[in-house]
Amino acid sequence: MNFSQYIELENQYGAHNYKPLDVVLSRGEGVWVWDVYGKQYLDCLSAYSAVNQGHCHPKIMQALIDQARKLTMTSRAFRNDQLGPFYQEICQLTRSHKVLPMNSGAEAVETAIKTVRKWGYAVKKVPNDRAEIIVCENNFHGRTISIISCSTDPNSRNGFGPFTPGFKTIPFGDVAALQAAVTPNTVAFLVEPIQGEAGVIIPPAGYLKAVKSVCEENHMVLILDEIQTGLGRTGKLLAEEHEEITADLTLIGKALSGGFYPVSAVLSNAEVMDVLQPGEHGSTFGGNPLACAIARAALKVLVEEGLIENAAMMGAYFLDGLRQISHALIKEVRGKGLMIGLELYPEAGGARHYCERLQENGLLCKETHDHVIRFSPPLVITEEQVEWAVEKIGEVIKA
Repeated sequence: MNFSQYIELENQYGAHNYKPLDVVLSRGEGVWVWDVYGKQYLDCLSAYSAVNQGHCHPKIMQALIDQARKLTMTSRAFRNDQLGPFYQEICQLTRSHKVLPMNSGAEAVETAIKTVRKWGYAVKKVPNDRAEIIVCENNFHGRTISIISCSTDPNSRNGFGPFTPGFKTIPFGDVAALQAAVTPNTVAFLVEPIQGEAGVIIPPAGYLKAVKSVCEENHMVLILDEIQTGLGRTGKLLAEEHEEITADLTLIGKALSGGFYPVSAVLSNAEVMDVLQPGEHGSTFGGNPLACAIARAALKVLVEEGLIENAAMMGAYFLDGLRQISHALIKEVRGKGLMIGLELYPEAGGARHYCERLQENGLLCKETHDHVIRFSPPLVITEEQVEWAVEKIGEVIKA
């Protein structure tokens, strides 16, 4: 089939819930992907950080093949020989007490919501059905009904009510607003260390440390959604490490499988996680042996191949290069590690047009919130590849 036929099939038979760039990809390796005609592109989105280790990493692929030949699925009705080692390795790596494996990032968020509500009733002694969770404006935690109930994005909410109660919304990056919102029924604060979908919005220095203190003072759980920021993306294993804190619940996904399989996890201290009892929460596929084997390999690659350190170095190099692009249409370049946003003034006519021109020039990225272009390449990117990307970005913006 040709390019147009693939797109026609999607449009005819698929739900129109995405607006992708019109490129049809068929192969990937490292930072590169190729379309059905064989044209090569530098991937600067990494499937929203799902392929931090690069496309089709051979060691993760081998782990998938080896495990798929032995045992793929048992459900949690039985034990398997990959789950325990996965638990141990991820807890030791992240300094967590307990872990609860799920499949998607949204499932991890839903799991956290359920867990902290149960903790609120069992431990904090909040009156039944009165638990409150504080969230931030412009957050993105997923698209289930409960999650969009705490969203302020009209595209996520319009036409999908009624919504789940129990959420209170405050401005992002405002510690005073958090303090003012706390009540005796507050059980948790759910926040992204960096707001990705909102346009790579970075809070003031010291914000995470301050909100951790507020949570401790008010006996409430700090939940950090690190599904995009975690696993090396910001130049640390977890973004919380930049401020030397440890959340009570940390949510990870995406790169936990290196892009091979849906795997997510809720990392927790024992006090919070131990409120869950058999039968109260679970997933048929969560913690299956194939997922665990892939996740173990994906974590090993991140650490042993120095990808976290590379993200820090190449992120600084990428940011410096973008900031040297002098143009009146550029409002701001911001980021941490290889999580970067380039915001354009409204006069530029929107970021989508620039993403389309970059696609034509062999670089794939995506707009967010109309005026921001996101750059999040795989963590295996090299200095030479960063220089090539910056050159292309500069040419397109200046043109």
